[in-house]
Amino acid sequence: MGRLKKLKKIRIHREGTHILWASFLLLLLINAALYWGIDCKIPFYVVAVASIAVYLLMVNFFRCPIRLFGQDTEKIVVAPADGKIVVIEEVDENEYFHDRRLMVSIFMSIVNVHANWYPVDGTIKKVAHHNGNFMKAWLPKASTENERSTVVIETPEGVEILTRQIAGAVARRIVTYAEVGEECYIDEHMGFIKFGSRVDVYLPIGTEICVKMGQLTTGNQTVIAKLK
Repeated sequence: MGRLKKLKKIRIHREGTHILWASFLLLLLINAALYWGIDCKIPFYVVAVASIAVYLLMVNFFRCPIRLFGQDTEKIVVAPADGKIVVIEEVDENEYFHDRRLMVSIFMSIVNVHANWYPVDGTIKKVAHHNGNFMKAWLPKASTENERSTVVIETPEGVEILTRQIAGAVARRIVTYAEVGEECYIDEHMGFIKFGSRVDVYLPIGTEICVKMGQLTTGNQTVIAKLK
């Protein structure tokens, strides 16, 4: 019961509420001005259609489906984001582990949900935000040179997992809810990337990877790995 009480039961993510209201009022004013200020209605119809399309895209972007994993979470790593697997490789992780790790990266397109979920149950060991560049998120250097937030989670079995939220060419704000010392659970929101873009998960060498390159993922539903 305690776990379910912690879930953020929202349909439109709170990070988008003010943006959506402001955008709605701005588009309403623009369309009203065109309708009442110009005798020819063709510009109004063109702008109205464009406004509806843009606003629906924004609503889609900020939507926040309520999802429950509904299975045993022991040693399970779920996708922290909707998107597509763009990297599965062994890399050097030099921020926290300072050793070799398996990295799985999920790229989020503009049409994906941009809420992020915790990939494992556990305890938050580290939270850090790094300012940086805004290169295209799928570039290899984006993982270490773009603006990013790092969250390290220790599972109940004592395995540490690092998750990194990365801004992209369009994204300009990363929101992270994690706080050091807190318990976290699969099904909970870890954060949100506004108008961006990529999430990396660093796993111990030898972890069983359950996804493949190019595979589409659903946040908090797709199992991406099983810990040893």
